[in-house]
Amino acid sequence: MHIKKLYLKNFRNYAEEQFEFSPGLNVLFGKNAQGKTNCAEAVFYLCTGTSMRARRDRQMIRSGEGRAFISCVCQGRYGDVCIEAQIDEGGREIKVNGNRISRNADLLGNVFAIFFSPQELRLIQDGPDERRKFLNISISQLSRSYYVALSRYNKILEQRNNLLKNRDISLITDTLPVWDAQLCRYAAEIARRRTDYIAKLAPLAGDAHAYLTDGQEKLEISPDKKYKGNEEELAVRLFDELTANYDRDIRLGFTASGPHRDDIDIQINGQDAKNFASQGQTRTAALAIKLAEVEIFRDVCGETPILILDDVMSELDLPRRKKLVSRTEGLQTIITCTHAERVLYGRQANKIMIEGGAIRR
Repeated sequence: MHIKKLYLKNFRNYAEEQFEFSPGLNVLFGKNAQGKTNCAEAVFYLCTGTSMRARRDRQMIRSGEGRAFISCVCQGRYGDVCIEAQIDEGGREIKVNGNRISRNADLLGNVFAIFFSPQELRLIQDGPDERRKFLNISISQLSRSYYVALSRYNKILEQRNNLLKNRDISLITDTLPVWDAQLCRYAAEIARRRTDYIAKLAPLAGDAHAYLTDGQEKLEISPDKKYKGNEEELAVRLFDELTANYDRDIRLGFTASGPHRDDIDIQINGQDAKNFASQGQTRTAALAIKLAEVEIFRDVCGETPILILDDVMSELDLPRRKKLVSRTEGLQTIITCTHAERVLYGRQANKIMIEGGAIRR
């Protein structure tokens, strides 16, 4: 799977530009703040409907303009896929092969992408929200069912939390079981799919990490909470857990247990990575997790995802840069950097120089 063409109009600092990518290694290079990351962001947005940088879609519209338009043509094993997104102050409209889609779930699974930037260090360093976000984005690309369950879970959870803030205790205790029955149905699917995903991810990330560190360090990943059994059994256990904690949730005013509170344990050489890993160790561990994602997508989908490496090379030492480049064989990779020759190490690449939101030809 690879992107052949990318078109940007009034997106970030781009007035209008069209990119042509090769199926292999593509290097976007140029000085800082010229638009390299903006291009990478557009690719990921068209694949997932999500920006790794913007909280609101309208933040991606070029200053002074009222609307942005981006599109790409991708080649997969079943032929070409055209994805278009029009973004304005009122929202967005996305089309796949000319057909307007009303749900983000219908976008997912058309083109797969994995994004890595220095900000991905938050996956290790920050709180559980970042690790859940990583799981949600990755699993959602592989499973529309997961994305739908997650969306419905979050909506019901919001309603449950609003109810817990009500001062009428009898209303709360009478109504909670109704919400909880629905909540636990979706919570069970989320918990099971996350457990299965981490079981696949852990050994692959460990292998990638050993490769990047020449076997000098050991990366271990596991869920902080073990969910066992099928979805029906999980739903019953989660329902019982919520019921047993009614008093606590009413006192706190929010739901203090469930998949929205789960975390991942990440250890390097037997120590908690969040508290003890150096900056270099953190970067290598996060990168190993992303490389493991590539293998999962390849195995589950039968196609290689598009790997986007944004401003990564400058933060790695020479041996790890070379090892990373060698791992990009056989998949489309988009790398952003300041100097193209410093990341190629003899590899042939499609080199595109960016200057002021435009390709310098």
